[in-house]
Amino acid sequence: MGMGDAPLSIISLFKQTSIYAWTKKTSTVMLLFCKLHYYKAFKSSRTFLFNGKRYQYFQHKYNTTWRTERAEEIPIAWDIVKSHIGKKILEVGNVLSHYYPVSHDILDKYEHAPDVINQDVVDFQPQKQYDLIIAISTLEHVGWDEETKDPRKILCAIENLKRCRTPGAQFIVTLPLGQNPILDRLLENNEIPFVQQYFLKRVTADNAWVEAEFKDIQGAKYNFPFRAANGLVIGFF
Repeated sequence: MGMGDAPLSIISLFKQTSIYAWTKKTSTVMLLFCKLHYYKAFKSSRTFLFNGKRYQYFQHKYNTTWRTERAEEIPIAWDIVKSHIGKKILEVGNVLSHYYPVSHDILDKYEHAPDVINQDVVDFQPQKQYDLIIAISTLEHVGWDEETKDPRKILCAIENLKRCRTPGAQFIVTLPLGQNPILDRLLENNEIPFVQQYFLKRVTADNAWVEAEFKDIQGAKYNFPFRAANGLVIGFF
Protein backbone atom coordinates (compact mmCIF):
# COMPACT_ATOMS: atom_id res chain seq x y z
CA MET A 1 0.00 0.00 0.00
CA GLY A 2 1.40 3.34 -0.97
CA MET A 3 1.15 6.45 1.15
CA GLY A 4 -1.45 7.83 -1.21
CA ASP A 5 -3.73 4.88 -0.42
CA ALA A 6 -3.89 5.44 3.34
CA PRO A 7 -6.32 8.38 3.48
CA LEU A 8 -8.69 6.57 1.13
CA SER A 9 -8.61 3.44 3.33
CA ILE A 10 -9.31 5.48 6.46
CA ILE A 11 -12.29 7.11 4.76
CA SER A 12 -13.59 3.71 3.65
CA LEU A 13 -13.31 2.37 7.20
CA PHE A 14 -15.02 5.43 8.65
CA LYS A 15 -17.94 4.98 6.24
CA GLN A 16 -18.51 1.55 7.75
CA THR A 17 -18.91 2.88 11.30
CA SER A 18 -22.17 3.61 13.11
CA ILE A 19 -20.97 7.18 13.69
CA TYR A 20 -20.86 7.79 9.93
CA ALA A 21 -24.31 6.24 9.47
CA TRP A 22 -25.75 8.39 12.28
CA THR A 23 -24.10 11.53 10.91
CA LYS A 24 -25.40 10.89 7.40
CA LYS A 25 -28.93 10.18 8.63
CA THR A 26 -28.98 13.22 10.90
CA SER A 27 -27.71 15.48 8.11
CA THR A 28 -30.44 14.22 5.76
CA VAL A 29 -33.16 14.79 8.35
CA MET A 30 -31.92 18.29 9.12
CA LEU A 31 -31.70 19.16 5.42
CA LEU A 32 -35.29 18.01 4.82
CA PHE A 33 -36.43 19.93 7.91
CA CYS A 34 -34.80 23.10 6.61
CA LYS A 35 -36.27 22.63 3.14
CA LEU A 36 -39.77 22.12 4.54
CA HIS A 37 -39.59 25.33 6.55
CA TYR A 38 -38.09 27.18 3.60
CA TYR A 39 -41.10 26.20 1.48
CA LYS A 40 -43.50 27.14 4.29
CA ALA A 41 -41.84 30.51 4.75
CA PHE A 42 -41.30 31.50 1.13
CA LYS A 43 -43.53 29.30 -1.02
CA SER A 44 -46.70 28.93 1.08
CA SER A 45 -48.66 31.43 -1.01
CA ARG A 46 -48.10 29.58 -4.27
CA THR A 47 -51.14 28.12 -5.99
CA PHE A 48 -51.98 25.99 -9.00
CA LEU A 49 -55.06 25.73 -11.18
CA PHE A 50 -57.04 22.53 -11.63
CA ASN A 51 -60.35 22.17 -13.44
CA GLY A 52 -61.34 25.80 -12.96
CA LYS A 53 -60.40 26.00 -9.27
CA ARG A 54 -57.26 27.36 -7.64
CA TYR A 55 -55.53 25.33 -4.91
CA GLN A 56 -52.61 25.95 -2.58
CA TYR A 57 -49.72 23.53 -2.85
CA PHE A 58 -49.69 21.13 0.10
CA GLN A 59 -46.63 21.10 2.35
CA HIS A 60 -46.08 18.44 5.00
CA LYS A 61 -43.09 16.59 6.44
CA TYR A 62 -44.63 13.15 5.91
CA ASN A 63 -43.38 11.88 2.55
CA THR A 64 -41.92 15.37 1.94
CA THR A 65 -44.99 16.47 0.01
CA TRP A 66 -43.54 19.85 -0.98
CA ARG A 67 -41.19 18.18 -3.46
CA THR A 68 -43.46 15.53 -5.03
CA GLU A 69 -46.83 15.13 -6.76
CA ARG A 70 -48.42 14.92 -3.31
CA ALA A 71 -48.33 18.73 -3.27
CA GLU A 72 -51.13 18.70 -5.88
CA GLU A 73 -52.86 15.40 -5.20
CA ILE A 74 -53.63 16.03 -1.54
CA PRO A 75 -55.45 19.40 -1.88
CA ILE A 76 -57.49 18.13 -4.85
CA ALA A 77 -58.41 14.85 -3.15
CA TRP A 78 -59.15 16.43 0.22
CA ASP A 79 -61.41 19.01 -1.41
CA ILE A 80 -63.38 16.21 -3.06
CA VAL A 81 -63.60 14.20 0.17
CA LYS A 82 -64.82 17.23 2.14
CA SER A 83 -67.59 17.73 -0.41
CA HIS A 84 -68.85 14.21 0.44
CA ILE A 85 -68.80 14.50 4.24
CA GLY A 86 -71.68 12.51 5.71
CA LYS A 87 -71.70 10.08 2.81
CA LYS A 88 -70.11 6.66 2.46
CA ILE A 89 -66.50 7.11 1.27
CA LEU A 90 -63.84 4.54 0.40
CA GLU A 91 -60.20 5.49 0.01
CA VAL A 92 -58.04 2.94 -1.81
CA GLY A 93 -54.54 3.30 -0.40
CA ASN A 94 -53.94 4.77 3.04
CA VAL A 95 -52.88 8.32 2.21
CA LEU A 96 -55.14 11.04 3.62
CA SER A 97 -55.06 9.73 7.20
CA HIS A 98 -51.39 10.70 7.40
CA TYR A 99 -52.39 14.35 6.99
CA TYR A 100 -55.95 14.73 8.28
CA PRO A 101 -58.30 13.08 10.77
CA VAL A 102 -60.54 10.88 8.62
CA SER A 103 -63.59 8.76 9.33
CA HIS A 104 -64.06 7.08 5.96
CA ASP A 105 -63.21 3.47 5.06
CA ILE A 106 -59.65 2.77 3.90
CA LEU A 107 -58.61 -0.22 1.81
CA ASP A 108 -54.88 -0.98 1.72
CA LYS A 109 -53.41 -4.43 1.12
CA TYR A 110 -50.07 -3.75 2.76
CA GLU A 111 -50.21 -0.88 5.24
CA HIS A 112 -51.31 -2.05 8.66
CA ALA A 113 -52.98 0.64 10.75
CA PRO A 114 -56.09 0.95 12.91
CA ASP A 115 -59.31 0.70 10.88
CA VAL A 116 -57.46 -0.04 7.62
CA ILE A 117 -58.94 -2.95 5.65
CA ASN A 118 -56.06 -5.20 4.55
CA GLN A 119 -57.43 -6.89 1.44
CA ASP A 120 -56.42 -7.11 -2.18
CA VAL A 121 -58.38 -4.56 -4.19
CA VAL A 122 -59.49 -7.16 -6.74
CA ASP A 123 -60.97 -9.36 -3.99
CA PHE A 124 -62.67 -6.60 -2.03
CA GLN A 125 -66.42 -7.25 -1.64
CA PRO A 126 -67.88 -4.82 0.90
CA GLN A 127 -71.27 -5.23 2.52
CA LYS A 128 -72.20 -1.70 1.43
CA GLN A 129 -71.79 0.53 -1.58
CA TYR A 130 -69.97 3.84 -1.57
CA ASP A 131 -70.95 7.35 -2.63
CA LEU A 132 -67.31 8.22 -3.36
CA ILE A 133 -64.26 6.09 -4.11
CA ILE A 134 -60.90 7.79 -4.34
CA ALA A 135 -57.38 6.45 -4.91
CA ILE A 136 -54.34 8.71 -4.62
CA SER A 137 -51.25 7.39 -6.46
CA THR A 138 -52.16 3.80 -5.58
CA LEU A 139 -53.54 1.92 -8.56
CA GLU A 140 -50.29 2.21 -10.51
CA HIS A 141 -48.82 -0.29 -8.02
CA VAL A 142 -51.55 -2.89 -8.57
CA GLY A 143 -50.23 -5.81 -10.57
CA TRP A 144 -46.84 -4.13 -10.99
CA ASP A 145 -45.19 -3.77 -7.58
CA GLU A 146 -46.12 -7.31 -6.60
CA GLU A 147 -44.22 -10.60 -6.45
CA THR A 148 -46.07 -11.91 -9.50
CA LYS A 149 -46.62 -9.18 -12.07
CA ASP A 150 -50.03 -9.07 -13.74
CA PRO A 151 -50.24 -6.47 -16.52
CA ARG A 152 -54.05 -6.47 -16.58
CA LYS A 153 -54.70 -6.54 -12.85
CA ILE A 154 -55.22 -2.80 -12.64
CA LEU A 155 -58.15 -3.12 -15.08
CA CYS A 156 -59.66 -5.86 -12.88
CA ALA A 157 -59.22 -3.60 -9.84
CA ILE A 158 -61.00 -0.73 -11.58
CA GLU A 159 -63.92 -2.93 -12.62
CA ASN A 160 -64.26 -4.35 -9.11
CA LEU A 161 -64.23 -0.89 -7.53
CA LYS A 162 -66.84 0.34 -9.99
CA ARG A 163 -69.15 -2.40 -8.69
CA CYS A 164 -68.67 -1.06 -5.14
CA ARG A 165 -70.35 2.28 -5.96
CA THR A 166 -73.86 3.51 -5.44
CA PRO A 167 -75.58 4.55 -8.70
CA GLY A 168 -74.07 7.81 -9.95
CA ALA A 169 -71.27 7.82 -7.36
CA GLN A 170 -67.89 9.33 -8.19
CA PHE A 171 -64.79 7.18 -8.54
CA ILE A 172 -61.61 9.27 -8.86
CA VAL A 173 -57.97 8.25 -9.23
CA THR A 174 -54.65 10.04 -9.52
CA LEU A 175 -51.94 8.27 -11.50
CA PRO A 176 -48.32 9.45 -11.81
CA LEU A 177 -46.70 8.59 -15.11
CA GLY A 178 -43.38 6.82 -15.40
CA GLN A 179 -43.72 4.37 -12.51
CA ASN A 180 -45.56 1.58 -14.30
CA PRO A 181 -44.83 1.30 -18.05
CA ILE A 182 -47.79 -1.04 -18.54
CA LEU A 183 -50.14 1.53 -17.05
CA ASP A 184 -48.58 4.21 -19.23
CA ARG A 185 -49.37 2.12 -22.33
CA LEU A 186 -52.94 1.51 -21.15
CA LEU A 187 -53.37 5.28 -20.84
CA GLU A 188 -51.82 5.91 -24.24
CA ASN A 189 -54.17 3.36 -25.82
CA ASN A 190 -57.26 4.72 -24.02
CA GLU A 191 -57.85 1.33 -22.39
CA ILE A 192 -58.80 2.79 -19.02
CA PRO A 193 -62.49 3.76 -19.24
CA PHE A 194 -62.44 7.28 -17.80
CA VAL A 195 -65.52 9.43 -18.20
CA GLN A 196 -63.31 12.49 -17.74
CA GLN A 197 -59.58 12.89 -17.38
CA TYR A 198 -57.29 15.80 -16.62
CA PHE A 199 -53.53 16.22 -16.79
CA LEU A 200 -50.95 18.15 -14.81
CA LYS A 201 -47.33 18.69 -15.82
CA ARG A 202 -44.44 19.59 -13.56
CA VAL A 203 -42.53 22.52 -15.00
CA THR A 204 -39.91 23.57 -12.42
CA ALA A 205 -37.42 22.06 -10.01
CA ASP A 206 -39.23 23.70 -7.08
CA ASN A 207 -42.36 21.68 -7.88
CA ALA A 208 -44.61 24.05 -9.83
CA TRP A 209 -47.32 22.36 -11.92
CA VAL A 210 -49.59 23.49 -14.74
CA GLU A 211 -52.63 22.03 -16.47
CA ALA A 212 -51.75 20.26 -19.69
CA GLU A 213 -52.95 17.88 -22.36
CA PHE A 214 -51.98 14.23 -22.47
CA LYS A 215 -49.60 14.82 -25.36
CA ASP A 216 -47.70 17.24 -23.11
CA ILE A 217 -46.96 14.55 -20.51
CA GLN A 218 -46.95 11.40 -22.64
CA GLY A 219 -43.69 9.56 -22.04
CA ALA A 220 -42.99 11.48 -18.83
CA LYS A 221 -40.29 9.90 -16.67
CA TYR A 222 -40.37 9.39 -12.93
CA ASN A 223 -37.48 11.22 -11.20
CA PHE A 224 -36.43 12.93 -14.44
CA PRO A 225 -35.92 15.77 -15.12
CA PHE A 226 -37.32 16.61 -11.69
CA ARG A 227 -37.75 14.55 -8.53
CA ALA A 228 -40.72 12.13 -8.38
CA ALA A 229 -43.56 12.45 -10.91
CA ASN A 230 -43.31 14.84 -13.84
CA GLY A 231 -46.73 14.03 -15.29
CA LEU A 232 -49.99 13.32 -13.46
CA VAL A 233 -53.31 11.95 -14.67
CA ILE A 234 -56.49 12.62 -12.68
CA GLY A 235 -59.28 10.42 -13.93
CA PHE A 236 -63.00 10.24 -13.17
CA PHE A 237 -65.11 7.11 -13.71
